[in-house]
Amino acid sequence: MVHALDGSQSCLWYFLNLHVSLSTQGQTMLSALVFSTLLWLSLILALRFCLKLLLSYHQWMFEQHGRVSNTTKVWVTLLRLLSSRKPLLYSYQTSLPHLPVPPIKDTVSRYLTSARPLLTDPEFERMTKLAGQFEANLGNRLQRYLRLKALWATNYVSDWWEEYIYLRGRGPIMVNSNYYGMDFLYVTPTPVQAARAGNTITALLLYRRKVNREELKPSRVPGTVIPLCAAQCERMFNTTRTPGVETDVLQHWQDSEFVAVYHRGRFFRLWVYLAGRLLSPRELEHQIQRILDDPSPPQPGEEKLGALTAGERVPWFQMRERHFSSGINKRSLDCIERAAFFVTLDDEEQGMRGEDPAGNLDRYAKSLLHGKCYDRWFDKSFSIVIYKNGKSGLNAEHSWADAPTVAHLWEYTLATDAFQLGYTEDGHCKGDVDRSLPPPQRLAWDIPSEVQAQASSSLVVAQALADDVDCHVFPFRDFGKGRIKKLRVSPDAFIQIGLQLAYFRDRGGFCLTYEASMTRLFREGRTETVRSCSNESSAFVRALETKEAVDQCRHLFRLASERHQNLYRMAMTGAGIDRHLFCLYVVSKYLGVDSPFLKEVLSEPWRLSTSQTPVQQMELFDLKNHPDFISLGGGFGPVADDGYGVSYIIVGEDMINFHVSSKHSCSETDSHRFGVQISKALQDIMNLLADPKSQTTSKCQQAQPQSKKQL
Repeated sequence: MVHALDGSQSCLWYFLNLHVSLSTQGQTMLSALVFSTLLWLSLILALRFCLKLLLSYHQWMFEQHGRVSNTTKVWVTLLRLLSSRKPLLYSYQTSLPHLPVPPIKDTVSRYLTSARPLLTDPEFERMTKLAGQFEANLGNRLQRYLRLKALWATNYVSDWWEEYIYLRGRGPIMVNSNYYGMDFLYVTPTPVQAARAGNTITALLLYRRKVNREELKPSRVPGTVIPLCAAQCERMFNTTRTPGVETDVLQHWQDSEFVAVYHRGRFFRLWVYLAGRLLSPRELEHQIQRILDDPSPPQPGEEKLGALTAGERVPWFQMRERHFSSGINKRSLDCIERAAFFVTLDDEEQGMRGEDPAGNLDRYAKSLLHGKCYDRWFDKSFSIVIYKNGKSGLNAEHSWADAPTVAHLWEYTLATDAFQLGYTEDGHCKGDVDRSLPPPQRLAWDIPSEVQAQASSSLVVAQALADDVDCHVFPFRDFGKGRIKKLRVSPDAFIQIGLQLAYFRDRGGFCLTYEASMTRLFREGRTETVRSCSNESSAFVRALETKEAVDQCRHLFRLASERHQNLYRMAMTGAGIDRHLFCLYVVSKYLGVDSPFLKEVLSEPWRLSTSQTPVQQMELFDLKNHPDFISLGGGFGPVADDGYGVSYIIVGEDMINFHVSSKHSCSETDSHRFGVQISKALQDIMNLLADPKSQTTSKCQQAQPQSKKQL
């Protein structure tokens, strides 16, 4: 301690002597340097503060198209002036506002409004009393604690959402959490499996380089200059979810120079850099072909080791602690977990092909969602699958990021593979090969019988879950957003109301409906729920089904569409319902108090869970000259045992691709039947809105449901 004080005094004495020894001119220059530095820092902080204030303004979102207020015009001008001309990926991160905590009165009121079409009069009266008691008593106490958290946390929702919704789940993440992304619908750039793998790996690594160098342009609200949070990009690569007893942990490494590859029950480490140089696509193809040609059999217990990541989390944690914490097993497991990403070379052929293209699309979706339950590593941030016929796909773990972030990566990968890297006439990657490259490294294992037994048990659990999933993928070609926009209707609102109509026809009633909306206008924002089943949408559906007058149906549809858009805007701007109530529930658990209101709200099942996959980089796909390069989008498993999961992607002007999932074990659901109902509902709504000859007194005859017997 004495030596430290002596050192500090000596240092201070040195600088004092230096100041005294400087000439007057030197002192002036030093003062000017210090002043200019402080002024520069002050200007930067002031600009960031001003930009943060500007980005906190969200009224622009609620203004009608073509009727922009003067305030918004001035705001846009100032935002353009303060925004960087060539921003880096994370340039706006510190300027994004924090997610606000809504007033508890507003949230409770919005909840009751959303619950009204789902409850009978006695049920609604009981729920209103519960809500009133909560708001008057416990709610305000929980709100105070939540506001305290919001003062010091970057985002009052995201850390709890990641932990309690994803990482603390003890059941299988396969199907229940992970989701998938598909290849082009009509085109397979090459039938050569190794070549497709070479280009895909190269494209992914080029994207990683852009992320590391912050060369990607910040994502923005489509058609605007308003930036979105890019925090989810940080853990895209070199990331693995590791199991725990009560909660899993996300592990991220700064860099990785290899990928992990699985083929025919064997694991390999494939180095993608040589002396600091990224291998060319042709060299990667050569290395992948070496793996495909390797005749060596799997080691005992190696083939189905991946089933541990597909089953329950606690048994996987126990096996990991006992048998993978040291020695050869730890070294091999590290190679998988520290890899940039995981690659499966699948021996199957997939895609829309053969005599049953529709059925093959469904099998393609199931393959990407769960595979054989042991030939994917479901803990990796994402795994790519390259099939024998050159088709590709992706399976992503959900805790580290949401689907739009992965979709952005996958769009870039598909476009770079097909349009930038390309292939030779015989389907191979372009470039030369360094034949002296060392071969890919087989991972060595010493897997005891206990681990093999647990892998078999996990496989039984995972296989039962996989067999129960009913997937249906279909392109809706009757019309797309082009015709919908001509009606001056939001395409998303049109589809969501169509889903309400389809569900009513399928099940004879309404249900709690989840539509994922982003909150990335705020720092570290993730998602919010849009409760798509509203009073307005249910009124429209009932009017249509009871043959009300056409003009009345159209009027109710317009009201439902406007209501849906308003709900979406409120969710995006921090005025949603479910994330606020979720955080209040977490606070109540920390305080050890029970809330009957919160407990009931959070236990309500989402029987219709929906999500739109946004097309964010349309400029990468020249659909005018290459109309066949259409993305299929991706999907996910059902959230409720007796419900549906519906994902959709609006491609170009004339197509909407749907992914529907449900469970075979529920006798009331059928993904194919619901797909037919979706198509019928969309067509009926289009007929209703687009028929100019209909008279006020005419009825909605053309919009009647198709009976289940007919289906």
